[in-house]
Amino acid sequence: MASRPRHFWLRFFTWWNGSTLGTGLYTRWRGNAVGEDDQGHRYFQAPDGRRRWVIYNGEADPSRIPPGWHAWMHYRSDVPPGPYAPREWEKPHVPNLTGTAGAYRPPGSILQPQPVTPGDAGYEPWTPN
Repeated sequence: MASRPRHFWLRFFTWWNGSTLGTGLYTRWRGNAVGEDDQGHRYFQAPDGRRRWVIYNGEADPSRIPPGWHAWMHYRSDVPPGPYAPREWEKPHVPNLTGTAGAYRPPGSILQPQPVTPGDAGYEPWTPN
């Protein structure tokens, strides 16, 4: 039972893991469920069709929305998409790690554990023949 109050406060103050309390109430009162994607995100629409939104399953990362649902969210399509089947050339989703410990830090970055010294540029300048 101890996690119930914590869950309430997380919904009240955070927007990045699920929906806030206000969005949850608005969705319950005014939202018409339109569908769900393979990752568990739920999509809603206002009764008049003027507003569309998504409630993420877990952390809010808009880059995880499949292309068909992205088109629907941005009014490129009026028909909600069916199940998404990725193409054989598509790579799996990689989350945006900017601002985290897993972010890309190129050689020479001051955030690298062993930064490159200023005299060692790590590349050879181009010279014409």
